[in-house]
Amino acid sequence: MNIEISFVGTQKGIEAKVLPREGFELKTILSAGLIGKKSISRWMSWVKLPIGTAQSMCFLIRKRPDLVVGVGGYASGPLVLSAWILRIPILIHEQNSIPGLTNKWLGKIADKGAVSFKDSAKYFLKEKVEVTGNMIREEICQSREEVSRGPRGLFRVLVLGGSQGAHSINLAMMDALESLASKRGNIHITHQTGESDYEMVKQKYEASDLSHDIRPFIDDMAEQYRKASLVVCRAGATTLAEVTACGKVSVLIPYPHAAHNHQEKNAQILNSANAGELVLDRELSGPRIAQSIIGAMEDPERLKEMEKNSYQLGNRDATEKVRQICMELLEDANGKSGRAGKTQGEYVLSCF
Repeated sequence: MNIEISFVGTQKGIEAKVLPREGFELKTILSAGLIGKKSISRWMSWVKLPIGTAQSMCFLIRKRPDLVVGVGGYASGPLVLSAWILRIPILIHEQNSIPGLTNKWLGKIADKGAVSFKDSAKYFLKEKVEVTGNMIREEICQSREEVSRGPRGLFRVLVLGGSQGAHSINLAMMDALESLASKRGNIHITHQTGESDYEMVKQKYEASDLSHDIRPFIDDMAEQYRKASLVVCRAGATTLAEVTACGKVSVLIPYPHAAHNHQEKNAQILNSANAGELVLDRELSGPRIAQSIIGAMEDPERLKEMEKNSYQLGNRDATEKVRQICMELLEDANGKSGRAGKTQGEYVLSCF
C-alpha cells in the first residue's frame, strides 16, 4: 500500500519549524489550549475552536483521508472531531501517563487508542486500547550490548530542557559548575540551552574551564544519547521514551506547570523502577544537581544497574506497533467501503 502522509498543526507549535524543514506538508489551523488559561486567553481559545473545526472539515473533505491520527496536541481536537463527523477512522495516541483533556474526550469517539504507559489504559475503553509505548526515531534505539559497553573516557553528562530549553535547569547547571570543578578532566557536559539562555549559559561554562559543548538546539540527538553517561532532563513523554529506549540513566526534573502534573507522574514511573532519579523543580539548585552528577560518577555499579532497569522499561518497537494498528484500521476501512484492493491511502497526523 502506498501511503501519502499529511500533517496538521498550529503556526505556533514546534511542528511549524520542524516539519517543513524535513520536507513534510503541514496544514495549519487555529487552535489553542484551554487548561490553565485565564479569562481573556481562555475566551480566545473557545473562539478559535469552531474556526479550527471549520478549517479541519474543509481540509478533510478536500483530502479525503482514509485515517486520521491524533496525538493530543491543540490541533487534535478540531481535526479528530471533524473526522468523526465525516466518519473517517480515528486513532488516538496518548504519550503521557495521564491523558490530557483533549485525548480524554476524543478517546470516546476514536476507533482505537494507543498508549505509552500501562497506567494510561484505564482512561480509555478497554476493548479499544492497546499499550504500544511512545513512538521515537529508530536511530535513537540501542542494542543492549551497546548500552553495556557504554561510553569510553570522560563521564559525559547530557543536559536537555526540551526544544526551547528550561530556564530553571539552565540556572541550576550554571550554579553547579563550581561544585563540579573538582571533576575537571574527568567530565564533559553537553548542554541544550534553548535560544534565550544560550549566550548567558555559554559564558558561564567558558569561565568554568570544564569540558563542554553548549548549543541552543541539538540536532544529532541519537549521537548525543549514544555518548551520554547520564542525562539531566525534563520528564516529557518523548524524552523518557528516548532515554529508556537507549538505556540511559536520567536525573528527571519535571516541568512544574505541565497539565495535570503529568510530567511528575511520568518521572515517578522511572524513579520507582530505579531507572532514574526524580528531582522536583522547586528543590532544584546547583548543589543538588551537582550531588546527583557526582553520585553517578562515583558509583559505577549503581549506574550500571540503573542502566539495566532503564533499558527494560524501553519500548523500542513502539513505532512498529502503532504502524500496525494504522494498517489494520486502513484495511478495515477500505474493506467496509468496498475498496479492499485500493493501493493508495492517505494518513493524516495531527501533532503539537
